[in-house]
Amino acid sequence: MRYLTFALAKGRLAGDTMGRFAQVGITCDEMNEKSRKLIFVNENLKMKFFLSKASDVPTYVEYGAADIGVVGKDVILEEKKNLYEVLDLGFGKCRMVVAGSPAIKEKLSGGNNLRVATKYPNIAKNYFNHIKKQNVEIIKLNGSVELGPIVSLSDVIVDIVETGSTLKENNLIVLEEICSLSARLIVNKVSMNMENKRITEIMKALKGLEG
Repeated sequence: MRYLTFALAKGRLAGDTMGRFAQVGITCDEMNEKSRKLIFVNENLKMKFFLSKASDVPTYVEYGAADIGVVGKDVILEEKKNLYEVLDLGFGKCRMVVAGSPAIKEKLSGGNNLRVATKYPNIAKNYFNHIKKQNVEIIKLNGSVELGPIVSLSDVIVDIVETGSTLKENNLIVLEEICSLSARLIVNKVSMNMENKRITEIMKALKGLEG
């Protein structure tokens, strides 16, 4: 039997994922050991696990370096990779929104030529250009996008909101909601054919935890 390889987004999402996996018997003790290992193995289950930057998880899955990945819906939408999104895991819930100062609301509803600061240029472009039919200038930022409107770099931002406390502290509000987000299970297309039985069993077990 070949190994089934999982790519997990580093940080809290990986911890939540392994917690959820443990409920269906998928574990990896090596991940709890302090080491410099990059690949963690469960020989009994014939499974391998590795952690990567969230934005790289879809790439590993698309190219078959991982059979299965777990990553936020925001990353899937932004990276636009050729893979299967097979299951909403129901945790890591948040929202992708347009935010800014209350004063910009009127301009947002009717105007073109808005400047939008974001870490998610593809999501922002799709929302404004294709859904709202507005022409906007999108400015890619890698750090705290909330700074955009504060220092007059942008009119609004497109970003993830969980509690909204960061926006509130900076006198910004949610102006429009683009979509809801959560952790998703993604699968390589070839792997889905080659390992259909094992992957389907994992999906069914995880789906059985819902509710």
